[in-house]
Amino acid sequence: MKKAYLLLLFAAAAIPFFSCSEESSSKPMLIVKFKFDPNQIRLNNLGEPSVIPDGNAAQTPVFNTIGSHYIELAPNANTQIGTGTIIYHGAETTLGGANAIDFSKEKIVAQDEVFIKIPLTQVAKGNYEWIRVSLAYQNYQINIRNNGVDYTGTLASFVGFNTYLTSFNIGNSIFPVNGNREQGYWAFALNNQPYSSSGQAPTGATTVPNPLHATSGIPLKSCVVTGKFATPLAITGNETSDVTVTLSLSINHSFEWHEVNVDGKFEPSAGENVVDMGLRGLIPSYVK
Repeated sequence: MKKAYLLLLFAAAAIPFFSCSEESSSKPMLIVKFKFDPNQIRLNNLGEPSVIPDGNAAQTPVFNTIGSHYIELAPNANTQIGTGTIIYHGAETTLGGANAIDFSKEKIVAQDEVFIKIPLTQVAKGNYEWIRVSLAYQNYQINIRNNGVDYTGTLASFVGFNTYLTSFNIGNSIFPVNGNREQGYWAFALNNQPYSSSGQAPTGATTVPNPLHATSGIPLKSCVVTGKFATPLAITGNETSDVTVTLSLSINHSFEWHEVNVDGKFEPSAGENVVDMGLRGLIPSYVK
């Protein structure tokens, strides 16, 4: 599936893409921002309401930042991935062997911070009902329990198809990797405590909601979340002011683990393992 992913989604030689460096204050711009919503409906891979499976527990994290690797506008439900209008495609590398997201060049933002800003003249004219967003990185606060004591820590979650990492840090904790890590790799450090750990969620366990699964599928491990505009986004080519698109992501119980002690508390020291860190839905909106 990785090969298909590269051919369909990241054929950079055939499909142009834009970066946030292509800015011009004299032209109307397309601006994209993220929002984290703890109360937004929690969806499964099919874009349907979901519940936490028996034997698992979950919590709603407090988000710090997010990174995306790919954003595409789709005219309708039959638009196949890679055939819409691609407005962002992040850097990739083969330094770790297989093709991977280059984390050192990844754009990472907080809520309401501008993720991309490109001239509207570089966006194909048309009416867009859907948007696809390939999420790659999450950084958030979670609660854990150890020997009956509750702590707060920071988790770095890598949900892209493959990520090349040299080393990265969470606070004072440094994680040397120097290689590729597949979807579901995570690292954790307690806040203000000398404890850190890392691990790998099961292959294929990351939830990636796609309401268009029946008409327009996504490659495995792509983390391409799909959302529908309440009213289609119309790009006419005659815009005189900026268009701001907000991507509201459901973080409703998005951090999920398999329980050993059935108490609803994440306890790594008891052998409880992360099983899912996928975002739980996307609701896009725009302001002209």
